[in-house]
Amino acid sequence: MQERYASIIIDISHEKLDRTFQYRIPEALIPDVSLGCIVEIPFGKGNRIRRGYVVDISAYTSYDKNKIKEIDRVVRKERTRTSEAIWMELAAWMKENYGSTMIQALKVVLPFHKNITKKHEKRIRLLLTKGEINERLAEFAAKKQRARERLCRLLIEEDGIACQDAIKNHKITAQTIQYFLQQGIIEIGEKQIYRNPPMEAEGAVKSFSLNARQKEAVQIITGNYNRNIQKVYLLHGVTGSGKTEVYLEVIAHVIKGGRQAIVLLPEIALTYQTVNRFYHRFGNRVSVVHSRMSQGEKYDQFERAKKGEIDIVIGPRSALFTPFPNIGIIIMDEEHEASFKSEQMPKYHARDVAIKLAELNNASVILGSATPSINSYYLAVNQEYQLLTLPNRAADNPLPHVTVVDMREELKKGNRSIFSDDLRTKIIDRLHKKEQIMLFLNRRGYAGFISCRSCGFVMKCPHCDVSLCIHNDGKLVCHYCGYETSTVTHCPSCHSKAISGFKAGTQQVEELMKKEFPEAGILRMDMDSTKGKHGYANILSSFSKGEADILIGTQMIVKGHDFPRVTLVGIIAADLSLYANDYRACERTFQLLTQAAGRAGRDKLPGEVIIQTYSPDNYSIQAAARQDYASFYEQEIKFRSVAGYPPVAHLLCILFTSKEEEKAAVKSLEFVNIIKSREIKNLYVIGPCDAYITKVKDVFRKVIYVKHTDNQRLVQIKDYLESYMDQASISQSVYIQFDFDPITMI
Repeated sequence: MQERYASIIIDISHEKLDRTFQYRIPEALIPDVSLGCIVEIPFGKGNRIRRGYVVDISAYTSYDKNKIKEIDRVVRKERTRTSEAIWMELAAWMKENYGSTMIQALKVVLPFHKNITKKHEKRIRLLLTKGEINERLAEFAAKKQRARERLCRLLIEEDGIACQDAIKNHKITAQTIQYFLQQGIIEIGEKQIYRNPPMEAEGAVKSFSLNARQKEAVQIITGNYNRNIQKVYLLHGVTGSGKTEVYLEVIAHVIKGGRQAIVLLPEIALTYQTVNRFYHRFGNRVSVVHSRMSQGEKYDQFERAKKGEIDIVIGPRSALFTPFPNIGIIIMDEEHEASFKSEQMPKYHARDVAIKLAELNNASVILGSATPSINSYYLAVNQEYQLLTLPNRAADNPLPHVTVVDMREELKKGNRSIFSDDLRTKIIDRLHKKEQIMLFLNRRGYAGFISCRSCGFVMKCPHCDVSLCIHNDGKLVCHYCGYETSTVTHCPSCHSKAISGFKAGTQQVEELMKKEFPEAGILRMDMDSTKGKHGYANILSSFSKGEADILIGTQMIVKGHDFPRVTLVGIIAADLSLYANDYRACERTFQLLTQAAGRAGRDKLPGEVIIQTYSPDNYSIQAAARQDYASFYEQEIKFRSVAGYPPVAHLLCILFTSKEEEKAAVKSLEFVNIIKSREIKNLYVIGPCDAYITKVKDVFRKVIYVKHTDNQRLVQIKDYLESYMDQASISQSVYIQFDFDPITMI
């Protein structure tokens, strides 16, 4: 039998992640040694037996074989079900399923390194009894020693005080503190402090009593939980149906039993408004992490979780790796959001990792959305997830009235503005009534597609049924199969000259609004206007307080916000995401339009929505106007079945990057030939072709897509290619990445 070698981390404290040691696997142990397993090995000059974690297995070693030590034994998993073992097993699973190295996976699940240090402050603590300190207080008062008198009073009132606080806020000098030390009145110790202390709940939060459907959902989840039945639930509720109230009830049940909860939100939905509801319910047992926090601030919150000082962490996908000792529930709100998929190696999807982490912790998962991803709904329909529905708004107020405006007709009437006459009239009406308006510019997925403003025709790939993307050289290109054609000056359908790309941004919309409605207060929310740690919060807070009449923004304004006085939502250019160069274009359009429409009429005032489009008959726009997910899903899953796209089939994307275009091209073609040589039935290979962005920072990019209905077949392809790369010693001048069921086509 061929010799096998294991790369082992001696322990997994963060500073050790980059240092592994290679050991020979004895022939008798080869069946037992796997990625993530715990082994005992002789270590150091004295060959002291230490425990380590297997992070890689190979048939090759770069060391002298005669000097390599052997693994002593494998420690059985059932005897070592520690938190560390769970994280190791999760990292091994990610490495296997996403095609990264074990070290890359470990750095995701254990994200902090040795440069993160704990922060401490010096604190003064009283050593005297109450009677003794009162005697000293009287003495200092009699002698009119004011600073010493002030410090005495502070120590009587406070159970310890920070030195910095005493000096800065109470005008106590360092000499006074030193005198108290010498007199044995106090001692000074160090206490760890957190860089972002717990937030206090502010303002009033509307209280809700659960309606019948909410109660039913809570009872199903908690009932199964009590019987130790752990499941994945898909909570599908219309916008405003009260999904958050269901989350709060389930979390309360879980933490009452001594376990913890992780709540995942897309970064753009992680608003003060949302988080404040959790603080009102659970107080300072809640913590929040987000991308604008420093590494030290995030580290402190993870430390609080380790020590059991918090029960709930709320944050984007990185919050999934909070080191809680006993996770009981993982909730992913807005589960359809693309931001839950990592674009760095390993290219994991937080939904799938959350389910695996829950399995390792014997926990449950709730996936919540008004517009579930097609993948999740498909699994629910096929009973891999349990589907729970909330078909009505929590307060029984009606969904907003939606009007679809055909912008082709506006053009025929001579209206060349980006605002339809209907939207303009409604804006005037709401400004007169002192109600608020949100204008959503649907720019997600904008990739320079070409469409006709007269008839709505879009230039599409004849082979892939996705829009062609215009390049700087004027060519129209499909980034799935490489098909290309010359750009056009006349519409192939109606022969109009009104065919071009759409060029409009939030700043242009803001300028036009100010010109047409100079008396209105206008806020703009996009990546430029939200720079800084509190950029989102400041704009949303201002709009919530009624300091502006109109809020203009991209997709970040439509996620989970609840503004009672918003009665009109205008959706400008719905087509921009509809014809993105991506098979998920219709799904994303439906989700964005439905979520945007859901911002209107959330309180007592009725809501209205105007959707402006050049494709009013498209099934995703029609379904979004009705907030009819079922009919949209029925149409979309037919398309996916015919075209062989996820979730009916699976995609493996292999990206080749190199500073030399020829090397990337040669290597990608070599891999295509290797894959085809495997002769796997019903396996489809597309490419190689140029990636959507063909060159980034002088690095060329080629891509292959591999399709199969069985995802494990694609994992086997990945494993085989990784083994080939190890044996062939692939030149480092070509970098290769794997991505399963990519969210964005690269």
